[in-house]
Amino acid sequence: MQVGDVLRKKSGRVATIRMNETVAIACQLMRSGNISALVVKDVVRTECNTAVGMFTERDVVRAIAEHGAAGVNLKVSQLISVQQLVSCSSSDSLEHVRRLMNLHHIRHLPVIDNYSLIGVISIRDISTAFDEEANATLAISA
Repeated sequence: MQVGDVLRKKSGRVATIRMNETVAIACQLMRSGNISALVVKDVVRTECNTAVGMFTERDVVRAIAEHGAAGVNLKVSQLISVQQLVSCSSSDSLEHVRRLMNLHHIRHLPVIDNYSLIGVISIRDISTAFDEEANATLAISA
């Protein structure tokens, strides 16, 4: 099974935030979307849909733990490492992506095809896909 197979079952909307926005804005977006990660995009509007990082609940916790209540006023760019964007493509296998997530201790990966952001895959998406595949195999052999 490939990443693209999972993305086809998900909503086409990808939650993003510009890197010059604050942690407070990121928290509002995550809360309103009931999600735990946002794809960070550059400040400049580009023709492509380009990702430069991921902002997650862990980043919120780190901001508050290190800066107290003032952490919500930090810029998203102050908490992400743009040089270390880990991503995958829609043609990658779920097993490969699972290993990548484990190696980098992350739970969300932007999916980038031809330099364009097309979605996000989470460890939960992968786990669900593996469970569905196992259940289908059991149903066939029963």
